Amino acid sequence: MENSVLKFGGTSVGDFDKIREIAESLRDRTILGEKLIVVVSAMGGTTDELLSNVRRLSPAPKDDHIALLVTTGEQQTISYLSIVLEDLGVKTKAMTGFQAGIKTFGSHMKSMISGVDEACLLNALQENDVLVVAGFQGMNEQNEITTLGRGGSDTTAVAIAASCGMPCEIYTDVDGVYATDPRVYEQAKRIYSISYEEMMEMSALGAGVLETRSIGIAKNHSIPLYLGKTLSEEEGTWIMQDSKVLERKAVIGAALDEDIIHATIFEPCAESTLMFDLFKKFDQESINVDMISQMSGNDGCQLSFTVNDAESVLLDQIFAEIRLLHPDMSLILETDYCKVSIIGSGMRDMSGVASKAFMALNDSGIRFYQTTTSEISISYVVDKEYGKDAVESLATAFDL
Repeated sequence: MENSVLKFGGTSVGDFDKIREIAESLRDRTILGEKLIVVVSAMGGTTDELLSNVRRLSPAPKDDHIALLVTTGEQQTISYLSIVLEDLGVKTKAMTGFQAGIKTFGSHMKSMISGVDEACLLNALQENDVLVVAGFQGMNEQNEITTLGRGGSDTTAVAIAASCGMPCEIYTDVDGVYATDPRVYEQAKRIYSISYEEMMEMSALGAGVLETRSIGIAKNHSIPLYLGKTLSEEEGTWIMQDSKVLERKAVIGAALDEDIIHATIFEPCAESTLMFDLFKKFDQESINVDMISQMSGNDGCQLSFTVNDAESVLLDQIFAEIRLLHPDMSLILETDYCKVSIIGSGMRDMSGVASKAFMALNDSGIRFYQTTTSEISISYVVDKEYGKDAVESLATAFDL
């Protein structure tokens, strides 16, 4: 008997007709002998509506109260889907994150998974054909409900798959991974197999198809990961070990991230503790910093980096605190920039990628203000108004 973990996103369960169609598909798989753990998100728009209600009630609600509220969205979905499955004759159990043994740590709104009680899930699966688990949520050591942040249902599904030793299928409203967003570059090609490392880079650099942490868990536990369109017969994308990817290109994809703040800090004192104090605050507040570059000299030091613009309020608070400690610090925040990146594990073995990318941007008259590299990616900060042009230029140059 085969066991699998499936995940359905918010658009996939966006209305009752879609929930019924998914239930019928799950029933058909159980008839063929499968047992399934199904992780679901809140119905499309539910979480936004709940957060909108909060904004109407309070200007500064506590995170634990918000977490308690927004997790009700997933609990609605698991109830609806389980009710329909039972009506179809499928023995089903609905489980919240707590009931599924999802243990977390960290802040209430951006928790990390510390463990999954696989015995709880496997025992429940022996008595049922389908377990319907609420994604995006868990329980911390203080027995408080927490959320896993953006894309948390992906992380829930892959963590369960890793703990239970099952393959994982992620279903959403796109039919696989594309070399770049087709809404940005219409000629973008679909990718049918991609390495964990490449997918992690694409996700971290702005391709919002899968949550980065979920891919990292799959990689660490060698979990087969499939991304496809809900209830579609079209072939999707397999995410796998690098050694199993048949086609090897220098550049496999390009990503555009328009949701960034670009910060530049100058501290005239070369012996200042500014950098230590700043990154200590970032760590305390769980802020992810990207594209870091630093220059130091006798006349001081300069630091540039990017953060997601969703952190703007928290970032302002941090800089206000840092300025009290370092009054001579100067700060420039740019919100009209974006980040354009190219990704490919073939960069390890093929030369000339950086020069080809530079020439592509130069020939298109696109200026970049900062660039950073990793072993398998190159990122550029450019004016936001030229972001899509930059993606098209790079996609054309590398046949994406």
